[in-house]
Amino acid sequence: MPSFDVVSQVDMQEVDNAINMTTKLIENRYDFRGSKTSIELNKKEKKLEVLTEDDMKLRAIKDAVISHCVKRSIDPKVFQFSDAEKASGNMIRSIASIQEGIDKESAKKIVKMIKGTGLKVQAAIQDDQVRVTAKKIDDLQEVIQMLKEANLDMPLQYINMRS
Repeated sequence: MPSFDVVSQVDMQEVDNAINMTTKLIENRYDFRGSKTSIELNKKEKKLEVLTEDDMKLRAIKDAVISHCVKRSIDPKVFQFSDAEKASGNMIRSIASIQEGIDKESAKKIVKMIKGTGLKVQAAIQDDQVRVTAKKIDDLQEVIQMLKEANLDMPLQYINMRS
């Protein structure tokens, strides 16, 4: 039976490359000269910490990170930036968590959307992914198209297409 998996994955090496490019940009920009701005990526915890002096620089860093990620084919929806909080030494900090995997609530929402199409497909939640099976590949392709058009708050990939 044809099937595929709906997942939400992030290539952490590409995120690391985008952060390195952003760091180089900050070192060369005139408005960041002499500032104590730092960006740290924790790959294990999947968190990005931005520490800078004011809100304008924080917004500029967020925009630079997002633009470098888009250039590296990483959807900016993976970043969940927290509100700016005060840090020591007159600095502000923002921590962004990098979301990977489909949580249970979103997986239930995806399954409900798939079942609401009326196609003869089955959707099952498996850990942090959703497996979709059908008798015809055309039905699976319609499900993929429907999920691409849906406005979900996470990037989705479609892997392991089997016929």
